[in-house]
Amino acid sequence: MPDAVGVIETLGFPGILAAADAMVKAARVTIVYFDIAEKGNFYVVVRGPVSEVKPSVAAGLAAAMNTFGTEVISHYIVPNPPENVVAVLPIEYTEDVEEYRS
Repeated sequence: MPDAVGVIETLGFPGILAAADAMVKAARVTIVYFDIAEKGNFYVVVRGPVSEVKPSVAAGLAAAMNTFGTEVISHYIVPNPPENVVAVLPIEYTEDVEEYRS
């Protein structure tokens, strides 16, 4: 089954922590990347089946929006990204996250 990629970007760390927690608890997804963007923006990237990434991102957005002082900057879902996108961007499953794959 093809995987999808879901991304949430927030202003402030507490919101992205709440989002990441909610995302992995809401569906069978794996966090494949986390980083600091600019100006205190943080983002988290999950992968999993399309049918799992959609509710995962929805739960993450709800959690981030309910976190005091957090602003959701951006979010998106890419269903079935092509292999060249996966190879170039930091969204591949790595050895570090392999044990958490569902």
